[in-house]
This record gives sequence, C-alpha cells and structure tokens, in this order.
Amino acid sequence: MTDELKKLRDAIDKIDNELLELISKRASLASNIGSLKTDGVIYRPEREAQVLRRLVEQNQGPLSNESIESIYKSIMSNCRALEKQITVAFLGPLGTFSEEASMKQFGESIVSMQTSSIDEVFHLVESHKAHYGVVPVENSTEGAINRTLDLLLT
Repeated sequence: MTDELKKLRDAIDKIDNELLELISKRASLASNIGSLKTDGVIYRPEREAQVLRRLVEQNQGPLSNESIESIYKSIMSNCRALEKQITVAFLGPLGTFSEEASMKQFGESIVSMQTSSIDEVFHLVESHKAHYGVVPVENSTEGAINRTLDLLLT
C-alpha cells in the first residue's frame, strides 16, 4: 500500500469515527424527542420530508440528492425505531411491490407483517396489531383494486 493510499484511508477512518459519533448523538436526541411526544405518534412523514428537503437544498455533491435522501431515510428509520418499533402490514409475500412500498415509505427498521389478503391488512391495522398497512390501490392487470377502495370507504 502506498503512503498516499494509507493517508487517504486514515482520513476516511477518522471521518467515519466522527460520523459515528454524530449519528449516535442524533439518535440520542431523537430518542429524547420520542419521550417528550405526548400523543404517541412516532412516525411524522411531514417532519421527515421537511428534513430531507432541507438537506437536499444544502447538498453540494458529489453525492446525488437521491443518495443523500437514501442515507438520511435510513438514519431516520433507525432513530424512529429507538422511539418505538413500527409494524407495517402489507399484502403478499416478501419481494412484492407492497413490501417495496412499505420500505420506501417507512424505512428498513420496521417490523414487516406479510398477509395473504387485503382484508387481513385492514384487520391488522384496525385491531392495532399493525401501526400501518400498505395495500395496492391499482395494478397493471386489473386497474383499480375494488376491494381496497371498498375497505377504505368503510
């Protein structure tokens, strides 16, 4: 390994240590915020969107805005899990678009509940066994999913 390569790697290691310390501080603050919340609502998509917009506006590269969003969505999801683990029910087995949508919306630090029917997703949310449910509203073969629409109206 050349001296220049070693210096660069050492500099990255130092930055990684600083990032770890800052992420830990952020997580502690998020945990403190969670204990101050009186309404019990952990997931605040409007606040997370506000944070992401601010960071994207400040981003000067070289990472893309999408990369910054991905990194911070992961950080926020993991910090949210410190407050309370969020359970999300979705239609279908692992690997479906519903699972992908739940991960995109809530992050990877969730408890996923696979279901075999749209009705089951709604039942899990109504019975408070899941905090949120992800169901298809339409798909490429059937168009609008009438059962989902019916359950949303009841």
